[in-house]
Amino acid sequence: MVELLPLGIFAYLLIFARIGAILMILPGIGERTVPMRMRLSIALLLSYTIAPSVAQYLPAPPAQVLMLAGYVMGEALIGILIGGLVRLAFNSLQIAGTIISFQSGLAYARSFDPTLGRQSSVIGAFLAILGVTLIFATNVHHVMFVAAANSYTLFSPGAPLPVDSFAKLAVSTTAKTFSIGLQMASPFIVFGLVFYASIGVLSKLMPQVQIFFIAMPANIMIGFVILSLVLSSIMMLFLEHFGSVLETFLP
Repeated sequence: MVELLPLGIFAYLLIFARIGAILMILPGIGERTVPMRMRLSIALLLSYTIAPSVAQYLPAPPAQVLMLAGYVMGEALIGILIGGLVRLAFNSLQIAGTIISFQSGLAYARSFDPTLGRQSSVIGAFLAILGVTLIFATNVHHVMFVAAANSYTLFSPGAPLPVDSFAKLAVSTTAKTFSIGLQMASPFIVFGLVFYASIGVLSKLMPQVQIFFIAMPANIMIGFVILSLVLSSIMMLFLEHFGSVLETFLP
């Protein structure tokens, strides 16, 4: 049965398994708010586009159905791992947004985040939407497509899965993502320490003052002022980190 499978269909099936899995998780394209038919159409079109250039890396058609299923599952797993690493780098915005919300007195203010498909902090949802917008505005999504196509030179189809390499890359990406998230929120961490220390001193000097009614409006107002001043720097740092993760899969 498998021997009757045309070579072109076999190659396209393997390519679509990896590319479809990558696009299912990538930021911007793999969001739950994007219609499933649109994601499927993009995956089919991208697989058809890169098929001639990556066909040389594909193995010969297997003689058994179980081997074919193993090839497809292996390609899908590689795609999920690659897309997961890129999504992990994107989550630095969520880390920074959550820290900023806590330091600005907006920890309990929740908003729907389309990148997560659930409620998250207001600042985190805003930064996530802004991050997706910048990815498409700066044509970084083209780099994601190139990285997906170039993954065939790094991870050959049919070869044993490089679990050790993926594990090391996942650990380093996770550590860097949390580090970048803290760096993006560092102005607000410093502001929070200074502000709450000042409020504590004020409450000791003037116990009769209603600190809560003074501190909360001032905390939110100053937080928005600082955010407006450092927002461009935050997004530039995010794009630099996001691009560095994509460079791992570039030639």
